[in-house]
Amino acid sequence: MIASTLLTVMLAAGGSADALTNVSVKNVSLKAPAAWTRSTADGTEKFLAPSGDAYFLVDVGTVQTAGMKAEVCRQKILASIGGTSWTMVKVGGQPAAWKSDTDAAPDGSGNVDTVTYVGCNGKTTWSVVFYMEQGKSERFATVAEKVGTSVTFTPPKGK
Repeated sequence: MIASTLLTVMLAAGGSADALTNVSVKNVSLKAPAAWTRSTADGTEKFLAPSGDAYFLVDVGTVQTAGMKAEVCRQKILASIGGTSWTMVKVGGQPAAWKSDTDAAPDGSGNVDTVTYVGCNGKTTWSVVFYMEQGKSERFATVAEKVGTSVTFTPPKGK
C-alpha cells in the first residue's frame, strides 16, 4: 500500500521509478535511481532495478603513480581493458570514455546489452558498467547514459 502510494505520488509529480538521486561511492558522486537496491561486494557497488531487468556496477580506485595527467590515466585504463570503439568524452570535467556492447549474461542466461563508462582525474579512476537484458535498451539506455555521465569527483574527507 505504501509503495503503491509512493509510486503514485512520484508519477503525479512527474517522477518515475528511475528518478535519480545523488549517491557517493568512495570519493566520487553520481546520480543513481532512488528506487534501485544498492549492495556492496568485494569493494564494488551494485545498483539493481526493482524489475531485475537491469543493474549497474560502480568501481572506484586510486591511481598508483603520483602526478599522472588525467588524459594519460584514461589512455592507460583503455589500454588495460582493451577493445575498440570507445567514444572519448568528458565526465565531471575530466577525461572519460564510453562504449556499448552485447555480451553473454554473467549468469549464462542469454545476452545482455552492456554500456561501460570509465574515467580518471589523475588521482582517482572510476567505472560504471550498466547491464540490461537484451531487448530492454529502450527502457534503460537513457538511465545508463544519465548515470554514466553524472560522475563527479569529491575531495577526500578531511581535506
